[in-house]
Amino acid sequence: MTGGPAGLPRLACFDLDNTLIDRDASFVAWAEWWVARAGLGREVVEWLLANDEGGFRERPELFVGVKARFGLGGDVGAMVEAYDREHPLFTSAEPAVLNGLTSLRTAGWRVAVVTNGGTLQQAIKLEHTGIGAVVDFKCISESVGVRKPDPRIFKIAAEYTGATLEGGWMVGDHPAYDIAGGIAAGLSTIRIGNHHPTEATPDRTPTYHFSSVLQTFPVILAS
Repeated sequence: MTGGPAGLPRLACFDLDNTLIDRDASFVAWAEWWVARAGLGREVVEWLLANDEGGFRERPELFVGVKARFGLGGDVGAMVEAYDREHPLFTSAEPAVLNGLTSLRTAGWRVAVVTNGGTLQQAIKLEHTGIGAVVDFKCISESVGVRKPDPRIFKIAAEYTGATLEGGWMVGDHPAYDIAGGIAAGLSTIRIGNHHPTEATPDRTPTYHFSSVLQTFPVILAS
């Protein structure tokens, strides 16, 4: 049964980066391409990978740093804008992920991507990977004005999809944003991978912890 109170469908929320897609692998691919295009050495790639911080380092700060370290020219604002357009083109989604999302909707679930990040970059990722075409709502923090772990972002997703949060799920890789946020919104939670080691606390302890997002679809369908 997928129905919630008053017959509303239940909501399954998924983080994007390092949950539905391998964001870290796409950053490696982008960095290698960017450095090769500029005719720079392998040490620049290694610096970018060491200072990316899983995407959490602000992009202006990252490009200011790489410019200063290697004496590069170019305007930082233009570099960030180009990155936001170029990096998403190195992302991809496994067909099994797209099929899993589709299976939830076929079973009567509403499905939303709930992601922190800039509208341009995340929207391109969702279109390029095909994920945007198989979900009901793309909830990007910059677009809606709220970031995880604020539970309001999940309420926005529920409102836009005509779903209820009761009996719903949040799937993501980050304990402080995805898991804590989902728990605060009253959702069951599934953590993916171990990208962000953290101390286990009640507000960050997921219902399940899997290595792959593919393991989540049977669990949600059976709930």
